[in-house]
Amino acid sequence: MNTKAAEKLPAVSVIMPVLDEERHLRTAVHRILEQEYDGDLEVVIALGPSTDRTDEIAAALVAEDPRVRTVPNPTGRTPAGLNAAIRASRHPVVVRVDGHGLLTPGYIATAVRLLDEMDAANVGGIMHAEGETDWERAVATAMTSKIGVGNAAFHTGGLAGPADTVYLGVFRREVLERQGGYNEEFIRAQDWELNYRIRQDGGLIWFTPQLRVTYRPRPSVRALAKQYKDYGRWRRVVTRYHRGSVNLRYLAPPAALLGVVGGLVLGAALHPVFLVLPGGYVAAITAGGLLEGRGLPARARIQVPLALATMHLSWGFGFLTSPRKLARRVIASTAPAPIDPAATAGS
Repeated sequence: MNTKAAEKLPAVSVIMPVLDEERHLRTAVHRILEQEYDGDLEVVIALGPSTDRTDEIAAALVAEDPRVRTVPNPTGRTPAGLNAAIRASRHPVVVRVDGHGLLTPGYIATAVRLLDEMDAANVGGIMHAEGETDWERAVATAMTSKIGVGNAAFHTGGLAGPADTVYLGVFRREVLERQGGYNEEFIRAQDWELNYRIRQDGGLIWFTPQLRVTYRPRPSVRALAKQYKDYGRWRRVVTRYHRGSVNLRYLAPPAALLGVVGGLVLGAALHPVFLVLPGGYVAAITAGGLLEGRGLPARARIQVPLALATMHLSWGFGFLTSPRKLARRVIASTAPAPIDPAATAGS
């Protein structure tokens, strides 16, 4: 390590909430430890109640490298794990990584530099989905296409600049402490909700395509459907909790679902002409999915339309059926537990 460089660079805490991540955890942690960063580095893994070998793998990682530590996260909820890891960490820059996210070379060094250069509160980049099976490759294609996720830069790329939110994030600790960390009521969409509060407080969220994290998609249709149903459900909570935070991109999936279901019902009850709505959606998704899937193996390519439809309709279903009582519970909840600087300094 370059001692002079290390003295100039801020120390970094990487926080990682995990639950049933035996498949990717070891690789994810090694990608962090292999980062070429001339500053102190620690990794704090928040362990949820996994039912696979996650805890065993985490214990082995702790034994292998003194920079790795674990903390309990009894609820298994992502925001609770993030806050537990923040409290247990001690460095001025906090990097969020998930158990199935793989940092690309230079990620931490680039993020720390941009935090300083842009005077940003949080910087982040692209959620670069890559699959290992044919289904996962199809999902990865859907998740990185505009027909799948609209114009979300952290999915599809774009020019560097201010953003509403970014994937994962690299934060100044004082920003997290001032905001009280993540709101633990938000089981999903906690990143977006935190970044909204940071922006309302005058902080800059900076997106750059220079930062990429390899993301492993869900391994089955059922798992993808649950993931996107939860995304839609909690995005609706965000729009009710933070009035004025909705945009047209969030309304496209519920509109697609209403068009498909409404067309089927009206086509059966009134006139076949209404079937043009679901028929048009299927045709558009099929043509668009096959076009996006160019270059994939044939078995992966033909599954792209299914992945797109699963994402759209599950998200739309979650958004439309999100109960108001869920938002009322969040609104009535107390603010997130403060991240005490004195407590973290002594850990």
